[in-house]
Amino acid sequence: MASSLSRPVDRFDRLDALRGFALVWMAVFHFCFDLSHQGLLAANFYEDALWTTQRTCILSLFLLCAGAGQAVATTQGQSWPRFWRRWAQVAGCAVLVSLGSWFMFPNSFIYFGVLHGMAVMLIVARLSAPLKHWLWPLGALALMLPRLIQHPFFDSRATNWLGLVTYKPITEDYVPVLPWLGLMWWGMAATLWLLARHPHCMASDVGKRGRGDNSGLTTMPLTALATLGRWSLTFYMLHQPVLIGALNAWIFLK
Repeated sequence: MASSLSRPVDRFDRLDALRGFALVWMAVFHFCFDLSHQGLLAANFYEDALWTTQRTCILSLFLLCAGAGQAVATTQGQSWPRFWRRWAQVAGCAVLVSLGSWFMFPNSFIYFGVLHGMAVMLIVARLSAPLKHWLWPLGALALMLPRLIQHPFFDSRATNWLGLVTYKPITEDYVPVLPWLGLMWWGMAATLWLLARHPHCMASDVGKRGRGDNSGLTTMPLTALATLGRWSLTFYMLHQPVLIGALNAWIFLK
């Protein structure tokens, strides 16, 4: 089948733009959290549905995009060495997050947050990519399992990363493999389907305008989001130090 996928394509702008949108939303969410932590915003980020729902939506977007990225990588024939290089970056940043959060929140530091969870889930996703359409029911099963199976055995820090806990552990960020692997699998399944049936939809450039296209007003924001989405890990690691530093400087100087 002749298509835009007949030769390797490094990036898909629409996927990068979606990831960039999730990054912007996350940064706004975290800035509000920082304001609350400093007593400048009255908000309960642990119980108020306004904030807990946003966290779920942001995390869901990231994992769907991560699954989509794995679908693109395997379709393009990404080698295992290249996969492991990227994986090492994610895992290394997860360790840094744990260290940084331990200094800020020693009693509730992050030991299995989003990057820790993604490091495990990326390996599972890579290995399960050949299952293709079977990823849909597997994803549904992953989403349901924590509701069907809960046991005190999984409540310790050595096992609660699986997600089959009877209570949520005390930590600033907790992203266990279950149920979140289900969303990564669904992101893979949906993208594999698009790549097989509508590859041009995935490969099109958000910056291109066809004749008679009046979407010029949206081209620049989408291009900016796509650029941001290509640097997702860097942005993720830097945004909180920058936000916290700027906020503390403002408090000190006002």
